[in-house]
Amino acid sequence: MSTTTYPVTGMTCGHCVTAVTEEVGALPGVTDVAIDLVPGGTSQVTVTSDEPLDRDAVAAAVDEAGYQLA
Repeated sequence: MSTTTYPVTGMTCGHCVTAVTEEVGALPGVTDVAIDLVPGGTSQVTVTSDEPLDRDAVAAAVDEAGYQLA
């Protein structure tokens, strides 16, 4: 198991949390996504996966949800 926390900007509400959780959670090997929402600031997205994830893959999933890694 691998757990990594990524800083994400632009998230403001529960809808944002849902969008990022769905996109990142769809990556192969992801078993859990937990988000510490900081509205208007830098939220912390903690991803647990079977193997370490490629940061670019996580960035692409976050981008697909409409947000960016900080």
